[in-house]
Amino acid sequence: MEKIFLTHPPEIGNKDAKEKVIALGYFDGVHIGHQKVIKTAIEYAREKGLEAAVMTFHPHPSVVLKQLNKRENYLTPPEAKAELIQELGADLLYFVKFDEAFSQLSPQSFIDEYIIKLHAKHIVAGFDFTYGRMAKGTMGNIDEYSRKMFNYTVVPKVEYQDEKVSTTKIRSLISEGKVDEVVHCLGRHYQVSGTVVHGDKRGRTIGFPTANVKCDEPYVYPAKGVYAVKCQTKNGWYNGVCNVGQRPTFYDREQPITIEVFLLDFDGDIYDENIKVFWYKKLRDEKKFDGIDQLVSQIEKDKQQTIEYFSAVNS
Repeated sequence: MEKIFLTHPPEIGNKDAKEKVIALGYFDGVHIGHQKVIKTAIEYAREKGLEAAVMTFHPHPSVVLKQLNKRENYLTPPEAKAELIQELGADLLYFVKFDEAFSQLSPQSFIDEYIIKLHAKHIVAGFDFTYGRMAKGTMGNIDEYSRKMFNYTVVPKVEYQDEKVSTTKIRSLISEGKVDEVVHCLGRHYQVSGTVVHGDKRGRTIGFPTANVKCDEPYVYPAKGVYAVKCQTKNGWYNGVCNVGQRPTFYDREQPITIEVFLLDFDGDIYDENIKVFWYKKLRDEKKFDGIDQLVSQIEKDKQQTIEYFSAVNS
């Protein structure tokens, strides 16, 4: 899949001259609703012999538009989003920079410069997709702007348990630590990626060496606590016990949030390696212990609970 980055005004090259189907959306999370939009576009493209493209935007509009609550962390930062969209089978991914100039485009200008000029013959978007200044362009009034140059498909609302699947809902569940519930909305376990960096190495001294994962991008973090996770390293997959928090047993003052994973059945050095952490279930809240012995005892319980959890999941 080719990635193309556009800023306003967009420079449209010869490689963009192929007739294509474009799936439109912000797509943070690439959840099951987003997947339906993208898959619909890909299926239509394959049927008609056209190129299958996806158009998304970065950063989130709230970063630019003052009237919106700022959203500067993501379920899927750009690279993670691109990886998931590639897995769905898209041929081409457009990243459009959402800046002040782009935010001022009229709906007609957006359609002319970002849809028609890219030779879209069909577009696919969710029922609530909007475009143009003040979100005045919708899938309900797109005929006013299409100049009859393309057709379109509107994908209806996708629900889980009678509620719309949305990025906002998923972010809320993750922030509450309900990582096991987001599987139904994402169609997969929530994941973050980051580099294993050197920490204070205190875990090693108490018999539980941990990988300190520094996320490469501003992900939405799960609520502080201890989780059963799986980690993907360059040498394979490992179950693990993960602590997200501020290590109150060792620090009296507020500390930056850290992600530390104790990998089960692992013995090796993965410093400076990029790994992925997949969140399965919250085991307990983070708490301050009276001493090291009490902490070690609890970590052993967390380890056993994680072993039992994955044993049940895999059985």
